[in-house]
Amino acid sequence: MSTEKNSLVLLQQDFKLFLQALWGQLDLPPPTRAQYAIADYLQSGPKRLQIQAFRGVGKSWITGAFVLWTLFNDPERKIMIISASKERADNMSIFLQKLIIETPWLNFLRPKADDSRWSRISFDVNCSPHQAPSVKSVGITGQLTGSRADLMILDDVEVPGNSMTELMREKLLQLCTEAESILTPKSDSRIMYLGTPQTTFTIYRKLAERSYRPLVWPARYPRGKNVTQYEGLLAPDLQEDIEQGAEEWSPTDDRFTHDDLLEREASMGRSNYMLQFQLDTSLSDAEKFPLKMADLIVTSVNPTTAPENIIWCSDPANVIKDAPTVGLPGDYFYTPMQLQGEWSAYQETICSIDPSGRGTDETAACYLSQRNGLIYLHEVRAYRDGYSDNTLLDILRGCKKYNVTSLVIETNFGDGIVSELFKKHLIQTKQNINIEEVRANVRKEDRIIDSLEPILNQHRLVVDRSVIDWDYSSNKDSAPESRLLYMLFYQMSRMCRQKGAVKHDDRLDCLAQGIKYFTDALHISALDQIAMRKRDDFNNMLQEFLDNPQGSANHLVFGMNKEQRDKASGLDGGKPLPTWR
Repeated sequence: MSTEKNSLVLLQQDFKLFLQALWGQLDLPPPTRAQYAIADYLQSGPKRLQIQAFRGVGKSWITGAFVLWTLFNDPERKIMIISASKERADNMSIFLQKLIIETPWLNFLRPKADDSRWSRISFDVNCSPHQAPSVKSVGITGQLTGSRADLMILDDVEVPGNSMTELMREKLLQLCTEAESILTPKSDSRIMYLGTPQTTFTIYRKLAERSYRPLVWPARYPRGKNVTQYEGLLAPDLQEDIEQGAEEWSPTDDRFTHDDLLEREASMGRSNYMLQFQLDTSLSDAEKFPLKMADLIVTSVNPTTAPENIIWCSDPANVIKDAPTVGLPGDYFYTPMQLQGEWSAYQETICSIDPSGRGTDETAACYLSQRNGLIYLHEVRAYRDGYSDNTLLDILRGCKKYNVTSLVIETNFGDGIVSELFKKHLIQTKQNINIEEVRANVRKEDRIIDSLEPILNQHRLVVDRSVIDWDYSSNKDSAPESRLLYMLFYQMSRMCRQKGAVKHDDRLDCLAQGIKYFTDALHISALDQIAMRKRDDFNNMLQEFLDNPQGSANHLVFGMNKEQRDKASGLDGGKPLPTWR
């Protein structure tokens, strides 16, 4: 009994021990180093603090454990949990209630009276009667006024849906300010913010200016020149590691491996990764303008066929020196290092169309093909006469040239009338092309970057050299200062998440729309497709040796592939070719 009492005293004194014991109760692995560091800051940090940690570190679970530890020490404490949505806050309450019921050494917190509050919205523990519940959950836009709490936890109050625009962020910051009115005037009352920045203009930066002391736990140790971007807010344990020579860009915690972080960076895009895993909200050009010309593969694109794989390379020898570059300083176009595998037809070809009315905006059309997860940009066309018959017919002539199978049309402009006009011309020109209508419901800048950045980071967009030359020479009659604004690659290099980043973005928006259409195909690996083709070719050759040894030997001498062997043997539906047998 004495040993059990001593154990409970130790759990009361050190939240890290409490966390370890609770993780064991839940059959979870022992807390990681970062989780222990966060737990220590929750216990011994200042009255107003922030915890900014990479996605997936378990901030919410640790904070839930801290709520229980607070009540474990003093059941009379009043705690409020605020999240971006009411549902998320309620889920935290349910989680805490289950732990109180199922954890033996927390059972004493369960209320004894039948009239005590015990709902997902609020609940009491075994404490004295009080107007305020022991734990209350509420959404950031819910009813905050009139509540009182000794401990306020604001868990992930900033999400993409409430922080996209400056107006939204101002409103969110005003709601956060209400927390000060709710906090009780006790010496040990505290306010804690936990979250991950969602934009470079995150509210967490402004909260830091209001005495909410933040500590930052990125997923990787920053590179030397980037340490200063954290403005001295790196967690002390990470700062100590850096001073002792920790390897730059290596994982700071064993929750994610190096390869796992690489995969996440490739799939979500560099700027999103820097925000949500590195917690870097600096506004350097490298991250503010995430779409780089250097990430493109520029070569001649065949209208009907493509190789199995194309290897990107940024070696200085591969710079296209005679290409007109309108990107940021030091950003160039590069030719591929190597074309791999056999050439065959594209798996799908589309025409992406962004219609507009007459005036300064353009109606843009991009012709795109896909093979083995690589996207090929054949041509871009732009028109200033809205969606006239001449414009639509010219777009359809391009469709015939590239064997387009689908038209992808944005319906925000004209509410679908452009699609109906295309159907009329498709009947007249006797083309069998499917029409796909898409509707944009996300802010334009975010939509474009979210569609293009992952593809560019993985070097999966191949651009025909003629597109660059056409883009630079277009709009020759316009003034020099306005010509740039209409160029596709100028728009690409200047696009950032700030509202109105680019005055004209029709060509870039059209390209992003087409690439988004191919999202489902981007899980395809070109190397896997090559290996699969070689395996099928080898199996086919073995079978042919069994069925037709003499013919198979002839085909092997002539170096025929599977398609050529099938054709020579008449397996493609035609007649067999004569042999000398």
